[in-house]
Amino acid sequence: MLTAVVGADGVGRCPWGAGDGLLAEYHDTEWGRELRGRDALYERISLEAFQSGLSWLVVLRKRPAFRAAFAGFDPEAVARFGDDDVARLLADAGIVRNRAKIEATIENARAVLGLAERDEDLDTLLWSFAPPPRPAPPSFADVPATTPESTAMAKALRARGFRFVGPTTCYALMQATGMVDDHVAGCFRAAGAGNGTGTALTGEDTPG
Repeated sequence: MLTAVVGADGVGRCPWGAGDGLLAEYHDTEWGRELRGRDALYERISLEAFQSGLSWLVVLRKRPAFRAAFAGFDPEAVARFGDDDVARLLADAGIVRNRAKIEATIENARAVLGLAERDEDLDTLLWSFAPPPRPAPPSFADVPATTPESTAMAKALRARGFRFVGPTTCYALMQATGMVDDHVAGCFRAAGAGNGTGTALTGEDTPG
């Protein structure tokens, strides 16, 4: 059972966040905390798409390079990227050099801007799929890969022109941005542990 692990500091954490220092920092300060704001959420959609098929630690280590390569994940800037930018990104060893994911990130920036034509915004759209709060899962074996809400989110995003947004990627996004809290029981960040998970992050205070 992948239950909470108590580290040398005496603090219980989810097993995936109890080892590598960078993962531990991400676990402690970001994962499962409420994240709001168009640009911050666009960044998370982008990074979750790049993570598909890879370890999250790979993407986390490359996050500063991703931010530099994609203009700080400003949708207006990325939406203007053309063939020269795709070539530049494919030559950038600091990021994940996958053409389909790079092109999807550019198309998703355009889709973010296109939401205005529907009188929608990315923050409101994504958070509309957040389920009611639930008790902390006993272990990671009890954490699903997809949910009805993540499936509905993926369908809604694809209908609006987004790519690389399947139900699994959308559920990972929901976990990362606090739409669901999957810190396991015994983790100091778990629901009901008095950890302040209701404190919202913005794009400006996101660590990394």
